[in-house]
Amino acid sequence: IAELEKRLKQKKLSDEAQKKVKQEIKKMQMMAPMSAEATVVRNYIDWLLDMPWADKTENTHTLKESEAILEEDHYGLKQVKERIIEYLAVQTLIKKNKGPILCLVGPPGVGKTSIAKSVARATNRKFVRLSLGGVRDEAEIRGHRRTYIGAMPGKIIQLLKKAGTNNPVLCLDEVDKLSSDFRGDPSSALLEVLDPEQNNAFNDNYLEVDYDLSDIMFITTANVLQTIPAPLQDRMEVIRLAGYTEPEKLNIAKRFLVPKEMEANGLKKGEVIFTSGALLTIIRQYTREAGVRNLEREIAAICRKVAKKIVEEGSKGRMIVRISSKSVQKYLSVPKFRHGETEGRDEIGLAIGLAWTEVGGELLAIEASIMQGTGKLILTGKLGDVMQESAQAALTYVRARAALFGLAEGFYKEVDIHVHVPEGAIPKDGPSAGITMATSIASAFIKRKVRGDLAMTGEITLRGRVLPIGGIKEKLLAAHRGDIRKVIIPKDNEKDLAEVPANVLKNLEIILVEHVDEVLKVALLPDEGNRGREELTDASAGVATAGRESADSAVPVRAASRNR
Repeated sequence: IAELEKRLKQKKLSDEAQKKVKQEIKKMQMMAPMSAEATVVRNYIDWLLDMPWADKTENTHTLKESEAILEEDHYGLKQVKERIIEYLAVQTLIKKNKGPILCLVGPPGVGKTSIAKSVARATNRKFVRLSLGGVRDEAEIRGHRRTYIGAMPGKIIQLLKKAGTNNPVLCLDEVDKLSSDFRGDPSSALLEVLDPEQNNAFNDNYLEVDYDLSDIMFITTANVLQTIPAPLQDRMEVIRLAGYTEPEKLNIAKRFLVPKEMEANGLKKGEVIFTSGALLTIIRQYTREAGVRNLEREIAAICRKVAKKIVEEGSKGRMIVRISSKSVQKYLSVPKFRHGETEGRDEIGLAIGLAWTEVGGELLAIEASIMQGTGKLILTGKLGDVMQESAQAALTYVRARAALFGLAEGFYKEVDIHVHVPEGAIPKDGPSAGITMATSIASAFIKRKVRGDLAMTGEITLRGRVLPIGGIKEKLLAAHRGDIRKVIIPKDNEKDLAEVPANVLKNLEIILVEHVDEVLKVALLPDEGNRGREELTDASAGVATAGRESADSAVPVRAASRNR
């Protein structure tokens, strides 16, 4: 008891906690030392005295030094770095600044967790991490009541004790993978932790005294926002990380991945030299991802084979192995992907769409074929409800425009229309395939080829309007990876082009459209054997414009062409 009182005098606690410790010590004096309850009380007092109530780390770095650390650790990720530097700038002007609650959302392998570590280094704070994947017990966050045997505080309090400071960088990993059951909902328990207005008085069930969490810099990570409850999303500042472009991946590989894997595989500096061509070959032919995780694996595979070669040949002197684009196949066997897979022939009934997935943007081929039948629409490729409805809307649009396309009345009654999206085992859903399906179906009916170097994305209405969609940055990065030349997007998405890297826009011709007639005019190639149909498609754009609410002149097809 004398030892506990001595610790209490030396420790700076909040008034409420100090009062509580004194009460518990008094209670302990009345108990038999060997009783079970005395142990419970002793543990409780220890927890209160071990917490870093007023212990903080000071940021000794200047703003420029912090910025240099962030640049040194990560290439790209401009938006996140800017937000951290702004926070540090504000902190130098005012003493008490509430820690930001950032939510980094992006596909796997883009560096969400590692940037949290580098933020801790740049701000001279301790770094602690809590993985929330599969956590389903509310007590993991809020702690158990002291009446239970083996009761403990929640993970937040435990991590603060482990850090030993009151202002660490606390990374809550995989916040989108929380689950709930009969024991409670941990995402609801996080509401108080992650609310800047409430977390200065966080009440853990075990401690039973208010604890100030407002100095902690919370960084949460997630792959998707949809599974995070809306009230929890509302408390966080969302920063999206879409993925890396090819030049960014090349720089990351040179600066970080190659040195890291050489060290991990026991190779000395200069024993392996990767040329830029070799790294580009790995990026293009052996990986297809938004992040750099698979790229790191492929580099590691080459390093292992070089290590084996060095060991087998013995120490006859220093060996230097040069990896060029030609020798990559020798180490990694047959390429897994074909770069620029959409480059090739223009086809009837085949249109390339752009899709958003959890792992970044993807190219989506949509095929349509016409055969003798009874007017049925067959949809295959494991399509979800939204995509099935988009196909029906696309067919209705083509039927409504039959006269303009030179199709006979009732043309669809004696044929079946089969729309297929390859890779049938993968479930596909989403609203952005509307104009791609309409182009594919129209091409199949009027026997005109669709451009092979063109991709498109946009939702369709029955009247043929093109509605805006999400994930433009991810989709354009996918088009750039697939060596697409032209991309059609809805005019309402023009504002989203500001987020797309300049080098991606430079290599793509962006065509903004408001109506499906404009899409067809760009996508369908002229039929050399029948000039009449070409004129019909040209006329359709004019008819569509006249049918819209305003009688203004037709919108130019290439409204925002970036690179003619």
